[in-house]
Amino acid sequence: MTNTRNTQGMTVVVTGASGRTGSRVARAAEAAGLTVRGASRVTGFDWWDRSTWAAPLSGADAAYLAHPSDVGAPGAAEAVGALAREAVGLGVRRLVLLSARGEDQALPTEEALHASGADWTVVRAAWFAQNFSEGPLVAELRERGELVFPADEVREPFLDVRDIADVVVTALTSGDEYVGRTLELSGARLLTFGEAVAEIAGATGRPLTYRAVSTREYGEAMIGFGLPPEEVAAMTGIFDTLLDGRNAHLEDGVREVLGRAPRAFTDFVREEAAAGTWKP
Repeated sequence: MTNTRNTQGMTVVVTGASGRTGSRVARAAEAAGLTVRGASRVTGFDWWDRSTWAAPLSGADAAYLAHPSDVGAPGAAEAVGALAREAVGLGVRRLVLLSARGEDQALPTEEALHASGADWTVVRAAWFAQNFSEGPLVAELRERGELVFPADEVREPFLDVRDIADVVVTALTSGDEYVGRTLELSGARLLTFGEAVAEIAGATGRPLTYRAVSTREYGEAMIGFGLPPEEVAAMTGIFDTLLDGRNAHLEDGVREVLGRAPRAFTDFVREEAAAGTWKP
């Protein structure tokens, strides 16, 4: 039986509240009647400056933790562990961490959360559908009409970040039901990256194309754009892990938590196309 928490007056800290997942978590939390306290550089919060942590955490009841680069990036485990311990020390025991499905590099970060003493939940998400509509990939499609990425014929169940937000808020407002649990989330259908781009092309009427390259070639291109070699090495290592086929299957986490199917990738594409997301 669910131990449902009275959420009236509940305050949740949302890290990355202007980001891809944080913005949706913030909106979903507000819609559920929670008081949202955004924690980002805009509000003076800095993952790499511990002196900025106490202000947003003090007096809060819960927090959503989304590491600013990648949950498996170098330093992520130390940062998440330290922030989680700080939160617990300030009385914020209920923490939900965004993690990545199938990412071995993320496991130390998850373990750091477990060891913090928090009432934790880990949400392991599949590749975001919104990676095609927000961030660096959308610029390629919009401006060049081509997406270049190190994924060949691997299939991925692209997940709408609004489903992540709904799961996070449900976990936060369901008492102890999801404490100490790892929730695996995916979209409803497996697609290659090429098939996903073809759906976008069909919805927009533009001749968009997809070109797969090796992670080595992709890394060289990122270095050419000025990214630090150590950051590129970490990112390409993560891509090698996530895009080796291990995630080419569906998960039931969205239906288990929300009692409904995940949002369809086709619907996401139709909505973004109507909004002009991929117009040059």
